[in-house]
Amino acid sequence: MSRYRQRHIEGKLLEYRKYFKAVLVTGARQVGKSTLLAHLLPGMKTIVFDPVQDHYGARRDPDLFLENFPPPLVLDEIQYVPELLPALKRKIDSLAKSGQYFLTGSQNLAMLRSVAESMAGRVGILHLEGMTSHEMFDRPDGLWLQAFLTSPDRLIKENQGVLEVPPLSRLLWRGSMPGTLDLPDTIIPDYCRSYIQTYVERDVRMVEDIRELASFSRFLALCAALTGSEINASHMGREIGITPATARRWLDLLTNTYQWLELLPYHGNTIKRVSGKRKGYWRDTGIASSLQRITSADSLAVSPLFGAMFETLVVNSIFRQAELLPTPPQLYHWRTTGGAEVDVILELDGWLYPVEVKGKSSLSGHDTSGLRAFRQTYGPDRVGPGLVIHAGRECFRLDRNTIAMPWNIIAPKP
Repeated sequence: MSRYRQRHIEGKLLEYRKYFKAVLVTGARQVGKSTLLAHLLPGMKTIVFDPVQDHYGARRDPDLFLENFPPPLVLDEIQYVPELLPALKRKIDSLAKSGQYFLTGSQNLAMLRSVAESMAGRVGILHLEGMTSHEMFDRPDGLWLQAFLTSPDRLIKENQGVLEVPPLSRLLWRGSMPGTLDLPDTIIPDYCRSYIQTYVERDVRMVEDIRELASFSRFLALCAALTGSEINASHMGREIGITPATARRWLDLLTNTYQWLELLPYHGNTIKRVSGKRKGYWRDTGIASSLQRITSADSLAVSPLFGAMFETLVVNSIFRQAELLPTPPQLYHWRTTGGAEVDVILELDGWLYPVEVKGKSSLSGHDTSGLRAFRQTYGPDRVGPGLVIHAGRECFRLDRNTIAMPWNIIAPKP
């Protein structure tokens, strides 16, 4: 049996329990939603819904179902029983206490829209991703993003070192799914193949009627190959033999099932020509490695995809940390037609924080060229401190506007 690792979201979920009658936890398959609720709510009755079977008549007679199973109650994979939501709204309205229903769902827009329409103001919504490295290695208190946004000098002066982790190539190859943490390396390829097959053969058919499964499988592999790159739907369509509209629709499908993350381009008020393409990232580097038929950590270490996989790990970590803040910053990327680029732009309180990711441990002034170009374009009155996240172990100043920071730093406590 796998050992439970503490999740960053635990405190927020318990706080929501005090103020909302229902709490919805969304996220991809196998990221630990059910395990999280079972750990925080031991002994609470759980009903797991199925896309085919109508367990306990929840679809046929939702009011009777709710009478037969009084709260407190966990309703797992709620997207499979949309018929239940109107009855659940009525039931919640009749309750006085908070924290009576806990829902989970692994599809995004359609399910969230149904919940939002049915229970506006009655449900607190949280999102769970794959594990951050801090969660994997038992330092959930050491996240760095808030410290960088509020007092970046503390990262240099008061950090608690770095997480002691396996070789970076092995960490990337294994990925961030909780179910893989206690598996030997020999089982990882089987786990990833099973995940992909289940996703293609079950979830996709439930969300959208995709009949070209062979083309869709090739599309998944292409997305994995393009992780960390600007995305051109027309080019992707030509590669697979589908229309640009279909490619865009499939990218949206991957986003809505939490497999794919896209950063919009930052334009701002500038006369420079800026790329209008989105930048895409696979959500889990282990699944991306499997889709690219990378068979081992050693193979990934020498693969041309290593740098893109490292950037994917870091950008996903930034996104996951941002989701935990009271007001998450907006994430963008920036690239000019002249070639200047910044991997991530964080926008918060009117300030722009540029972040570069470098999959190496030895840095030079050239590594801040994109940050300098961005600062020159938008000015010191709008651009805050810059950050270069690298694969080394030391945190230091590269110049007066830029901090260099290890990707696995343990930040000072607030």
